Amino acid sequence: MNRHVILTCALTGAGDTAGKSEHVPVTPQEIAESGIAAARAGASVIHIHVRDPRTRQGSRETSFYAEVARLVRESDVDPVINMTAGMGGDLVIDPKDPTRHLDGTDLVPQAERLAHVEALRPEICTLDCGTLNFGEGSSIYVSTPDMMREGAARIRELGVKPELEIFDTGNLWFANVMYEEGLLDDPPMYQLCMGIPYGAPVSTGLLTAMVDMLPATAQFTSFGIGRHQLPWVAQSVLAGGHVRVGLEDNLYLSKGVKATNAQLVERARTLIEGMGSRVASPNEARDILGLAVH
Repeated sequence: MNRHVILTCALTGAGDTAGKSEHVPVTPQEIAESGIAAARAGASVIHIHVRDPRTRQGSRETSFYAEVARLVRESDVDPVINMTAGMGGDLVIDPKDPTRHLDGTDLVPQAERLAHVEALRPEICTLDCGTLNFGEGSSIYVSTPDMMREGAARIRELGVKPELEIFDTGNLWFANVMYEEGLLDDPPMYQLCMGIPYGAPVSTGLLTAMVDMLPATAQFTSFGIGRHQLPWVAQSVLAGGHVRVGLEDNLYLSKGVKATNAQLVERARTLIEGMGSRVASPNEARDILGLAVH
């Protein structure tokens, strides 16, 4: 069981959720304000995607990330800033002609996926650790071993901590290979993502097996999506891990009750503290993860 828990809030994601809840932040100012509120509620880390304000869909635009970071850093809170670097891996194929890409494809080289990270140098950025059939239909998230090794090496050169996004056991296997190859500094930071179709299902037995596969020095977070998000807070803490909540993964505080990011953080904090653990401050989180303390 983890007694000193890093609490991450994933603010908006890239999914088509902005029309499903009025609380999903879209513009850089809305995303920053939501992150600031989450930090005031107790989040140690804020995980940032950005959206195009015109389309309300996910974006890779560096200026949007820069504006969010600026507003957060000028506020009265100092959460660890974690930016996604997963955008640019989406491939939608025509099942009748797999060589043809369909609308929704956004597939770019690893260097382009890291353009905003290179420009802004957040404390943490994500590295998606494998290719995945992403839900129904013909949508694939593409992250090959060559891309992952290139990404890990470049992220290290930039002085940024990679958060290893683990969607299935094969992803974990390859992340461990990169660690063994010396591409990842101690402590490696793993994110065990449960319930994303068709990756690792939400299963306590599978979580235990994945935790058993981690390097001895690893720090890990585990989260479940949708209705599993808040119950999984307890599961992750019991397994010795950290916690992630937020509107990227779940829109509801309870059945039929739409949440804000701050409300999800408050609920997670209550659960963590009710188990006898406590939430790490941002600087305590930096110390746990081997980041520079502000």
